[in-house]
Amino acid sequence: MTRTVFYTAATLDGYLADEQDSLEWLFRQDSDPEGPHRYDEFIAGIGAVVMGRTTYEWVRAHLHASGEEWPYDMPAWVVSHAELPGIPGADIRFAQGQVAPIHADLADAAGGKDIWVVGGGDLAAQFAEAGLLDRLMVSIAPITLGAGRPLFPRRFDLELKDVARNRAFVCATYDVVGPMPPVGGGPTS
Repeated sequence: MTRTVFYTAATLDGYLADEQDSLEWLFRQDSDPEGPHRYDEFIAGIGAVVMGRTTYEWVRAHLHASGEEWPYDMPAWVVSHAELPGIPGADIRFAQGQVAPIHADLADAAGGKDIWVVGGGDLAAQFAEAGLLDRLMVSIAPITLGAGRPLFPRRFDLELKDVARNRAFVCATYDVVGPMPPVGGGPTS
């Protein structure tokens, strides 16, 4: 069964990137590529990826600066209202609007494998609000930023399924239970 997974790294205070959308904090962290939350194992189970505009633009800029090629062998969706340039040779599909119809296309393309919400946190939260995000896999770094792009900018209940250590990172895997009621929104008598 296809699951939709937000696989990411975050700071201890819950940010994906700093206020300038930099991930420099992440690249300074020590991790074992063969340890928990290992990328090679994760990506082998992925059939389609989806990301927001900021993540896509960061990946494009990184590829341009490094001379690397598009890193995904599977179809990728970019959710944005902006018109963005593609990347030669990459299977990139641009979409906008509600995530439910986009998710249906992702699931079809995934061919029974999982869907990876690459980033950002707001896009992952949109999938969660639509009842379409199954799992959150986050590697938590021992650093705080104080501000930036939040990991998951909505109120959701999560169920811890696994926790491990990968050198500097705490690797936590959660199932998404559902939205939390508003503060003071508990049962009334």
